[in-house]
Amino acid sequence: MKIVVDEEKCCGAGQCVLIAPDVFDQRDEDGIVVLLDAEPPEDQHPAVKESAGVCPAAAIHLGEDV
Repeated sequence: MKIVVDEEKCCGAGQCVLIAPDVFDQRDEDGIVVLLDAEPPEDQHPAVKESAGVCPAAAIHLGEDV
């Protein structure tokens, strides 16, 4: 799995951080998403998929490894 985040779309809701804190964080100044691991281990995939699904701004995009 490969993750791409669109910081321009991010509204800083923080749901991704609550669901997958090993993969996502937020900037202190504005709450915008910070991607900690663009290719997380397989055990993190369910949480990452849930994060993408609940993101109110649809700022998390998932793809497969090339």
